[in-house]
Amino acid sequence: MKPIKIAGVGYSLPKSVITNEDLTKLYETSDEWIYTRTGIKERRVVSGDETAIDLGFNAAQKAIAKSGLKPEDFDCIICAASVPPQLYPTLGCTLQAKLGIPNNIPAFDLTAACTGLIYALQVARGFIGTGIYKTILIVAADNNSKITDWSDRGTSILFGDGAGAMVVTEAEDGIDDILSIKVSADGSIGHFIYTDMPGQCCPLVQQASKVGDGKIHMNGKEVYKFAVTTVPPYVEECIASSGLSAEQIDYLIPHQANQRIIESIQNRLKYSDDKVISNIKYYGNTSAASIPIALVEGVEQGKIKLDSTAILCGFGAGMTWGAAVVRLRKGIC
Repeated sequence: MKPIKIAGVGYSLPKSVITNEDLTKLYETSDEWIYTRTGIKERRVVSGDETAIDLGFNAAQKAIAKSGLKPEDFDCIICAASVPPQLYPTLGCTLQAKLGIPNNIPAFDLTAACTGLIYALQVARGFIGTGIYKTILIVAADNNSKITDWSDRGTSILFGDGAGAMVVTEAEDGIDDILSIKVSADGSIGHFIYTDMPGQCCPLVQQASKVGDGKIHMNGKEVYKFAVTTVPPYVEECIASSGLSAEQIDYLIPHQANQRIIESIQNRLKYSDDKVISNIKYYGNTSAASIPIALVEGVEQGKIKLDSTAILCGFGAGMTWGAAVVRLRKGIC
């Protein structure tokens, strides 16, 4: 396998902020009730005609700029998008045109919900490692606020919008930035989080179908139990596969789903607070974008020092989950 270099990372967030106090206008709740259960104080959401396309474009531009590459250098685009503004053309194809990438390269979306960034990284590793492509743009972008039931307190307190992007390429220096990576799924518990597509049968058929509401539905208790029992040991397995010990990993950069879930992973690894990157307080659950957002913001705020190593991990609808031990080089963000 050819070695992989993480060459650039970027992120983008919408400007509109919804605080916990704002949500009290929609249903009975309080800042204290939300914060003690989730660790969230506020979240960003798209407004007007703003979509995941805009967020993904901005994040991609920043990642490309950090990588020092040009649009014509890319061989492939992979987008992790579970709530794109359109099913087709895909977010990948739309961003290919918007970024001015001139070549007729493959551009596609994959859906692994909040684990999408890790899944896309695994696919990119396979493409580059086997020599199929050399330079790949990964974009994780979603606007979950547009399919959130804003009358449902259980789900609407959790989600925010955002995008993250990562440029990965063949490492010419022979040093592999992906020390280990694992992805998994269990469709038998997929009903824990689901969104039905709206639509109906042809009017000429004899039997009509049920019409989905297109909203996020979630069994929060089951999702929480799944996350705290599945993700921490999975992270340990991924670290072991890297040949390193937990003590040798500089940072834990988890998917920002719930502060209590983050703390369960932290406790399993026996990490101090300064090794754990959490920004869920200000952005909520931004789906697959949450890991690159936390990574870049952590560097910007001085919480993450480069060069270093980090364990990235996430879980989401499907159910899906994944983890990667990566090398973070200076200058990537």
